[in-house]
Amino acid sequence: MTARLRVDLGALAANIERVRDVVAPAGLMLVVKDDAYGHGLDAVVRTAAAAGVSWIGAFDVRTGRAVRAVVGDDVRVFAWIAASHDDLAAAIVDGIDLGVGDAALLEELAAAASRAGLAVRVHLKIDTGLHRNGVRPEEWRAFVARAAALEAGGTIEVVGVWSHIAEASDAEDDAARAVFEWALGVAGAAGLRPVVRHLAASAASFARPEFRYDMVRVGAFCYGIRSAGGPSATELGLSPVAQLEADVVAVADTSVAIGLGALDGIPSVLGKQTQVGTPAGARPLLTVGDTRSEVGVWPGAAVGDVVRVYGTGEHGEGSSTDLAEVMGTIGEEIAVRISPLVPREYSRD
Repeated sequence: MTARLRVDLGALAANIERVRDVVAPAGLMLVVKDDAYGHGLDAVVRTAAAAGVSWIGAFDVRTGRAVRAVVGDDVRVFAWIAASHDDLAAAIVDGIDLGVGDAALLEELAAAASRAGLAVRVHLKIDTGLHRNGVRPEEWRAFVARAAALEAGGTIEVVGVWSHIAEASDAEDDAARAVFEWALGVAGAAGLRPVVRHLAASAASFARPEFRYDMVRVGAFCYGIRSAGGPSATELGLSPVAQLEADVVAVADTSVAIGLGALDGIPSVLGKQTQVGTPAGARPLLTVGDTRSEVGVWPGAAVGDVVRVYGTGEHGEGSSTDLAEVMGTIGEEIAVRISPLVPREYSRD
């Protein structure tokens, strides 16, 4: 394998500190879905724990259990997808906070907690308009009333209320926040006293202070991945954590071949649409094949030279979001596509 993803854990720690400074006094939940956005779960979680992160957002119970295995009980772990009864049982035993946005799931979870003889911490999810699961507003009043009864019975502890927002426009997000505020009021009227209210992800956590509440869930920005169409990482005070690079494996008159291709996760549509970094600066990415890609040649190019497909921009390459914008998508999609077979090499530069 001539390709590798270089991951700078020092940059990760610095980004975490930057995010915490911006969102304070709200707390930070670092999101680590999709193998920590392709950066490698174990190394990212250990770095975060060492940096004092006290909440990890794991997406699903399987990932949550993997986080718990790495950091023990010192960090709160939040998961919002439980795919089976076994997931519920495992989450209860492992002390994972669960996001619940479905009345039937709430009943299943309470029953599982009763069987285990343990109370489970839950965060109730209101659908504020994104329709990424969550209880519809017309069903919310009955939902929180039932949650209050289950809490009184000792099977659940309602520690949070939360939701996702689209981050598509200020107007849409303002409408979502109004629904969230209403949902908090209804939950309080039902006798619930959630101590963790969380609504914002990366972009809103920086741009909209009123969306921060008690905690923000940040993934992309902690990895130095800017939002598509948004401010640069430098403007945000962040640094890209990962650099994807590959060695030159062949040199021709008009191009060089690098040992990285679509089977490694590079979208083939990027051919002839983007620039990569070389020892001589930016050069066009000409084609993306299955296992090799072609890059515009430069004077003195030689086998073994390093080409950076995305990274910090030091050698003329763009960021993962720069590549994503060519495809009309977001930087996270590029990051999580990189095959796990591409070695991750860690440093603390």
